Amino acid sequence: MAVKGLDIFKLTPKSNCKECGFPTCMAFSMKVATGAATIDKCPYISDESKEALTEATAPPMKSIKVGAGEAEITLGGETVLFRHEKKLVSKNLFAVELSDAMSDDEVAVACEKLQKINYNRISEMMFVEVVGVRFAADTDRFVGLVKKVNDCGKIPMIITTDVEAAKAAVAVAGEKAIIMGAVKDNAAAMVEVAKAADAVLGVSADSIEALHDLVTEIEKLGYKKLILNVGETSIKEAFSNAVDIRTAAIKGNDHTFGYPSIVFTNKIAPGDINMQIALASVFVLRYGSVIVMDEMDFNAALPLFGLRQNIFTDPQKPMRVEPKIYEFNKAGKDSPVLVTVDFALTYFVVAGEIERSKAPAYLAIPDAGGYSVLTSWAAGKFGSTVIANFIKEQNVADITTSRKLILPGKVAVLQGDLAELLPEWEIIVGPTEAMQLPKFLRDLEA
Repeated sequence: MAVKGLDIFKLTPKSNCKECGFPTCMAFSMKVATGAATIDKCPYISDESKEALTEATAPPMKSIKVGAGEAEITLGGETVLFRHEKKLVSKNLFAVELSDAMSDDEVAVACEKLQKINYNRISEMMFVEVVGVRFAADTDRFVGLVKKVNDCGKIPMIITTDVEAAKAAVAVAGEKAIIMGAVKDNAAAMVEVAKAADAVLGVSADSIEALHDLVTEIEKLGYKKLILNVGETSIKEAFSNAVDIRTAAIKGNDHTFGYPSIVFTNKIAPGDINMQIALASVFVLRYGSVIVMDEMDFNAALPLFGLRQNIFTDPQKPMRVEPKIYEFNKAGKDSPVLVTVDFALTYFVVAGEIERSKAPAYLAIPDAGGYSVLTSWAAGKFGSTVIANFIKEQNVADITTSRKLILPGKVAVLQGDLAELLPEWEIIVGPTEAMQLPKFLRDLEA
């Protein structure tokens, strides 16, 4: 950070009042210097000092909000280049592009595909967040499509360098839409359109050097809600620019490039949807904040959303579900009890297979540290004592008269110890793979 903890400490009252939530002013100052706390937590630092320090200690990449209400999402705010260094904080958004040149049937087909991409994966809803509408010639149709996108709950992205068309579209686009239209020749006018609508302004230029100059010019006009186009000439140019822009911001502390980026895969691989899907996966990693494709169907969404979810989770915090007893398929007084860990992916895979079996059952999830079955067992967090104590503490024996307790097959070694700790239960070793559960449960029920 540009400001050291000691410099911040000199501006504090040095009274250790603890009103900031930290035990001492020095502790607070050090946290602010590392970005773990914000300067406004101290009520005694002057407004002038707060303003200066807020700018100096801000993340190298600005946080930009797009969309409104339930659709509001934050882009940017990154402090590292790689997930393993700390974590990536703002997931990229996927977008598809429509145009007023498309027929009604083409628009209907595209919208139908979008509606099918709406599913839950590990407690996160997956769907295409942004729909771009490119201006071709028909202003009324263009504006109508933008309104339709907004009414459907998607974040509209207005793609045009025509200032008047942008004005007409942004009037129906809702709050914090994206106007992808600022170029060298219209920058000042587009800034005024974006300011009036509180929209995010997309900036494009012929080269990375020209892009830097144009962003500087727009910042001088007093607007800093920007998203940067990494280029549309070639795959090589787009990838190189995306990496250079993000590296300059994070490592070079170049605030001019400290904005989210947008990648038009449909422009660098026109007409080749398979290449667009492949490029989308690349730019999830390096470094597309918004990734635009010609279309997105369910088959393309599954791997792309799975990749995104894996990249934009905190590597230091395992994805977990709440330790408790879960019921499936109207489990009742005589239903068996399965046991597995609280690692979210394991839970959702196992839960899905139990549901598919149609067999009534309970699923006991003890606190296993958020790790997989074998990892938690090796770490001593999913042993016989942990399982036995959980079964007793949750009074599982009062929930069901069945005394069948089913272990994951990969920890069959626990069967003997559990039988001693829970003598009233029949300890059964289940299958090693979740996909084998439906047949296993149906056979057990029979």
